[in-house]
Amino acid sequence: MIIRSKAPLRLGLAGGGSDIKTYYDRYGGHVLNAAIGMYAYCILESADDGRVLFRAADLEIEETYGAEGVLPTNNPLMLHTGIYNRIVRDYNGGAPLSLRMITYSDAPAGSGLGSSSTLVVAIIKAYTEYLSLPLGEYDIASLACTIERVDLGQAGGKQDQYAATFGGFNFMEFYKGEQVIVNPLRLKRWIRNELEASLVLFHTGVSRDSANIISQQIADTANEKPAVVESTHEVKRQAALMKEALLRGDFREFSRCLLDGWRAKRNMAASITNDFLDGLYRYVLDNGAESAKISGAGGGGFMMIYTDPSKRTGLIRALKKKDGIVLTPGFTEIGTQAWRL
Repeated sequence: MIIRSKAPLRLGLAGGGSDIKTYYDRYGGHVLNAAIGMYAYCILESADDGRVLFRAADLEIEETYGAEGVLPTNNPLMLHTGIYNRIVRDYNGGAPLSLRMITYSDAPAGSGLGSSSTLVVAIIKAYTEYLSLPLGEYDIASLACTIERVDLGQAGGKQDQYAATFGGFNFMEFYKGEQVIVNPLRLKRWIRNELEASLVLFHTGVSRDSANIISQQIADTANEKPAVVESTHEVKRQAALMKEALLRGDFREFSRCLLDGWRAKRNMAASITNDFLDGLYRYVLDNGAESAKISGAGGGGFMMIYTDPSKRTGLIRALKKKDGIVLTPGFTEIGTQAWRL
């Protein structure tokens, strides 16, 4: 039996950073994001050789183990083994599984599009289909968060797992006690089309370890560092304002929220931006962009750029003069999916 699954990557439109536990436990977090037509994929095939094989095709990494109840997680494919351990423990009675798994993603790690957490969701969805598990959307997203943040101790927020699971445009609320509310936005078709025609993604060519940036934010919010807390308040506020702007189709306000949100986010950690990114930001504004932000935690990865659709071709032409990758992905309303062959 072969199972295939996929989960969509996301654009963090506003509010990123308020989905960190040390912040939302005290103040509550608000995040606005949208799933895009780029994916993380998983192929799971049952085996009868008493082995477990994991291969990350895009990373060219392969690891093989004997089928045990617990696999080591101190390895380059810790996400794969960490998910396996939790699935075997909680959903297979501790009995080991013999299988072969191949994963890959449309975006590299460190892209700022939530690629690592999206991969976790895709793998969990494959297991859900493989073992016929009664897990709904909230269950899958919550399990993904638990595996990454608790089992594997990886620093990060919670929006990526829910965005990958639910798909679409969502305004998400995070509260103490791990309460999460996902509010799907019912955007009019013309609003979605206009936004899709106005956005450009540019990969800066610089990858970054989001965990280092987020770890600093976690420490600063835990210690109630005033500048960081106030900046996080502001990015959260911009998420609510941007949501209202999108629902109204007010793109001037949307652009203002994007700009103000980025200005606030820059103050959340010193490594969120640098001279190279600041220079690139000025470059896109000089070549037709109205506003922009670094997607995800910052420090590198993709820059999300908003422009008037009439200026997008000229902007793309200017970006192609830089070292990097230009993308114009569409949005998707569908979250993680799995099917069997």
